[in-house]
Amino acid sequence: MKQLANTHSGYKGRIYAVLILIIVLLHFSFQSKSSFCVLSDKTTFNVENDTLMKVAIKGMLANKTAMSSFNYPKSVERFYLKSELNPGWIKDEKEIRRTWEALLMLDCVLQFGLSHADYHPSELEYETMHNIYRIPSSVSPAQKARFDMMLTDAMITFIYHLHFGKLNPVYTAERLDNEAVPEFCAEKILYDAKTQSDFMNLILNLQPKSRAYILMQEHMRLMKGQYLDDCYEVPEETVRKLAINMERLRWAGLEKTPSIRINIPSYSLALQFPDSVYQFKVIVGKAAWPTPILQSVLSQFSTAPDWRVPGKIFVNELLPKIIKNPGFLETNHFAIYDLKGNYIDPIKNNLAMIKRNPGQYFLRQSAGCDNALGRVVFRFANTFGIYLHDTPEQQLFNREFRALSHGCIRVEEAGKMAALLLEFDGTPKSIKVLHQAMAIYEPKTFTLKSGIPIQTLYLTCEIVDGQIKNYEDVYNMDKALEQALYQTPEATFTTKLKKY
Repeated sequence: MKQLANTHSGYKGRIYAVLILIIVLLHFSFQSKSSFCVLSDKTTFNVENDTLMKVAIKGMLANKTAMSSFNYPKSVERFYLKSELNPGWIKDEKEIRRTWEALLMLDCVLQFGLSHADYHPSELEYETMHNIYRIPSSVSPAQKARFDMMLTDAMITFIYHLHFGKLNPVYTAERLDNEAVPEFCAEKILYDAKTQSDFMNLILNLQPKSRAYILMQEHMRLMKGQYLDDCYEVPEETVRKLAINMERLRWAGLEKTPSIRINIPSYSLALQFPDSVYQFKVIVGKAAWPTPILQSVLSQFSTAPDWRVPGKIFVNELLPKIIKNPGFLETNHFAIYDLKGNYIDPIKNNLAMIKRNPGQYFLRQSAGCDNALGRVVFRFANTFGIYLHDTPEQQLFNREFRALSHGCIRVEEAGKMAALLLEFDGTPKSIKVLHQAMAIYEPKTFTLKSGIPIQTLYLTCEIVDGQIKNYEDVYNMDKALEQALYQTPEATFTTKLKKY
């Protein structure tokens, strides 16, 4: 177990990103001879009458074919209805700076592990922007309206991708477009942010605020910004691996503390409090019995737990051993019961009956030093029947490869984790009771005053001391996510993420 300082200093990465954007923005804004729109006191903006633009916007909103080209058509419609069909970006000189800032953020999406292809690059060209302001007669109101609405859709997409990720299995694009999260509607956020002086900062601050994400984003900024400027070539494989793990962190929503976070590929558990983080080694499910990605709340834990063996383990692994050697039950403190809770004597005829109808029986292991759950178990609501627990096989934590269980998560020094939970919960006097119960295998349940969020993650890399640390892709999930994120052939991404 290691205690780590909880220093959230990674925000400087975002500040650097904003500074880069501002420098580029100033570069574009003050060039006197540029192929782009020149912004100076002498520039005359001859934008078409707002009425013509409003008519064109109204026409596009009514055109199903045109609307189908948007990533978030309903959100785009709500944005323009809120503005009474006025353009959001093609406006007078006072408003043009926001348009440049939006375009420049979209130019820098690689620094956030995102792809230009998702933000209408062929529609949002600087040449078109130049013509709108420098040669307005060359661009029709319909073309201006399309450029304006494409930029709105691109920014709405950017906001959702920054916050929720592109492929979030819970908050899909369709759900978000239908206002599935009323407290986070991108079009409302965009509309309000455009009126603020710190527009870019407001948008970039929509990213996850977990330390793990901040460190990844800062490293991505270096790889896709500074390193390229310094002629330092970064392998595309490295960039993509970091990008897919940034995507996973956007799904995770790691905002709350205290919390328990288990990263499957690193075989580690982080018990995070506001001022510190405690790390524990864990054993997770083997590839044939993978630990699922889930979120729940831990409200209690118990000492000296009985273990009701999962049905598949009973039928496929233990029942053949019992039939071969009925003494296996007593040696390992097991007993067989029917579904009504009646004890079944393991005589030959009964075992033959159980073999014919195994679904009518279950196996239970009593508390004791040989119990598979060890001295303490942490249960929480989930549909997978997954929980955290101690184990008598402590030597397994010395192995580098620890995908060894049937899906549940074994925790090294589980008693210390339980004591930390009691201490943070404001009941330190219960720690002595906990230790006594564990020592004599006495069943006791400890209920926390405040439940603590618990989450399993699948991160195949993280940033440690400024460097990328890679972990084995134990369930072979990286390739499918990379294909889906980068829209490469054979992209068939699925996940079992559940939220409770």
